[in-house]
Amino acid sequence: MMKRPLLCALMLALTVLPASAANLVKTYSYFGIGGSTLDAIETQLSTHGPEVKSTGMRHPGATQMAFTTRISYAQTADTCRIAKAAVTVKVKVILPQWRRPRKADADVRLFWDTLSADIKRHEERHVEIAKNHGRLLEDALNASYPQKTCAEAKAKAAEITAAELARHDQDQLRFDRVEGVNFESRILRLLRYRMQRVENGQLPPG
Repeated sequence: MMKRPLLCALMLALTVLPASAANLVKTYSYFGIGGSTLDAIETQLSTHGPEVKSTGMRHPGATQMAFTTRISYAQTADTCRIAKAAVTVKVKVILPQWRRPRKADADVRLFWDTLSADIKRHEERHVEIAKNHGRLLEDALNASYPQKTCAEAKAKAAEITAAELARHDQDQLRFDRVEGVNFESRILRLLRYRMQRVENGQLPPG
């Protein structure tokens, strides 16, 4: 089962910001693995993959996430409201990179191509979930009602943020649970599909 670290950080700043939608900043990082057999590749992934602090286990890929929220407030004689909120979601996608031996069998190369593509798809979906919740958080903050004081407005912003990040974490965990249950059948289905494309000459043999 592929569980991923959900590292969510919050920063509130009294800053005037230009109008913008939730912003995504994405970077990639790679770790190398060796092996010329399926068992060796599996061992390499389990010993060299990124470690998830919540489980203490290593995984074939990971996505680290941080939500940065900047808020400006507008105060009148009677109320204080959020004038503008802007959310930035920073993610780092960590993926495996196989140091392919020259004499690796075609079936091992085919399996790796299938597995690595699925790992990348899995992590990119984590990014999409985070980006969607970043947008929802920004919309919720900008739509919040005025409060009597700016202290109350800040407290409301913190409440909205905590609730949205909790929903984000739940969606990420739900996605991992579904992916974990369907992992074996999905990989077998993808392998069959790739093998058919190789047989039909649509893909090189590896």
